[in-house]
Amino acid sequence: MKDDKKFIMLVDDNPVNLRLGVNLLQEQYTVASASSADKLFKLLETNTPDLILLDIEMPVMDGYQAIQILKTNPKTKNIPVIFLTGRADTDDELEGLSHGAVDYITKPFKPPLLLKRIETQLLLEEQRRTLEHQALELERFNNDLQEMVAEKTQDILDLKNALLKTMAEMVEYRDFTTGSHIERTQQGLKILLEEIERRAIYQEESQGWDLALLLQSCQLHDVGKISIGDNILKKPQKLTAEEFEEMKKHAMFGEKIIEKIEATTKKSDFLKFAKIFAISHHERWDGNGYPHGLKEDKIPLLGRLMAVVDVYDALISDRPYKKAFSHDEAVKIILEGREQQFDPILVDLFRDISDEFKKITFEQ
Repeated sequence: MKDDKKFIMLVDDNPVNLRLGVNLLQEQYTVASASSADKLFKLLETNTPDLILLDIEMPVMDGYQAIQILKTNPKTKNIPVIFLTGRADTDDELEGLSHGAVDYITKPFKPPLLLKRIETQLLLEEQRRTLEHQALELERFNNDLQEMVAEKTQDILDLKNALLKTMAEMVEYRDFTTGSHIERTQQGLKILLEEIERRAIYQEESQGWDLALLLQSCQLHDVGKISIGDNILKKPQKLTAEEFEEMKKHAMFGEKIIEKIEATTKKSDFLKFAKIFAISHHERWDGNGYPHGLKEDKIPLLGRLMAVVDVYDALISDRPYKKAFSHDEAVKIILEGREQQFDPILVDLFRDISDEFKKITFEQ
């Protein structure tokens, strides 16, 4: 029949203490005794106890020296050690604990107290081993999961892109006054990005950019409008100051929505770029934008780019409270915003290629 008792090693150079200890413990535990540290290590060559009761004051090798050896051996370093000593000084107790002991009991000890403290440490050790086992199982599970994700990366990516595109379209359907705003800003951004690359402008900030990925992710720049009420989003008149403050929250809402998606899926540049577009496309070069009042090059380049095409599209689009501006009028307004609302380098670039905007779907 299997012995399920915990295994304890008792080490003490005093034979009386050894005999008393064994008699006290053997009813509840399997006990092996040793009269010196050297004999302890010989026992450990073929046995692994659940706990060691170790006397401090022993000849040749004391308990402090013995525990140092135990803690440097991978086979024994995790065995809990309780020091037994006749010393009752607090400094001695602190020293014992500093060497790695889990408890420190002074002699002569009271049997019920000793048994209870042994029981406590054995329970803690069992819990530690359980947690360690669970951690290994979790690591194994995570490794298996990563392999599964790697095998299906393309499928997941396709599904994610389809979902995000649908989210972008949902925003557009709700905000019916903007027409094909997402498509037009996407095409406008493409014009600016290609020109930046051709002219080698902002090379450091744009290094490693994937044009196709950026044009996909920019579709979510207004995704935060999902969280704006219809009474504001679909209001047929110009917003009041209070309503506009509520509308401005869509940048923060957009960032939070994308962060929630990030929390449930594998990190990707797609979502990283989408979050930058969402949170920063209403910042202004002069620091008077929202939501964070970032200034100049503290605004991410993607936000500065989206600001230009977003405002351009807003200007040439009809609104219940205004008629659409002509292309030339919109260009003039953006040029006037140089160094105020917009990055001056990007405004100059926009000025030089503004006719390209007129050739595509931006022209109403």
